[in-house]
Amino acid sequence: MPLYEHVFIARQDLSNAQAEALIEHFSTVLADNGGKVVEHEYWGVKTMAYKINKNRKGHYAFVKSDAPAAAVLEMERLMRLHEDVMRVLTIKVDAHTDGPSVQMQKRDDRERGDRDGGDRGGFGGGERRERSFGDRPERSERPSFGDRR
Repeated sequence: MPLYEHVFIARQDLSNAQAEALIEHFSTVLADNGGKVVEHEYWGVKTMAYKINKNRKGHYAFVKSDAPAAAVLEMERLMRLHEDVMRVLTIKVDAHTDGPSVQMQKRDDRERGDRDGGDRGGFGGGERRERSFGDRPERSERPSFGDRR
């Protein structure tokens, strides 16, 4: 069966237990339609980039499933009809990654990288290098915007 990853956002005024109950509810929908949930994670309440249905925050949940397309379509249909679910995203993947998702990993592990005394340099860390403009002509020698040579 195909492998899927689902992320959904529930309303901010739900309790944590209610948000986790939503995960269980939609997991049973998948199971009833011939699929199975491989793993699920509750990411907690997070601030969104913009308001959705007058909500600034939402409960985020992540579900990894192994299910036929019909089961996924039914789960998405029910999620879109459910009044507590604001957004749903489902993607098909070739293989599930082992271990916790990036959201669940410790923040220190993700950002620690080069902070142990090394100089981060420019974008992406690594060594600091001098910027070189190579064979670029002096500003006075370059054609202006209106000049067409």
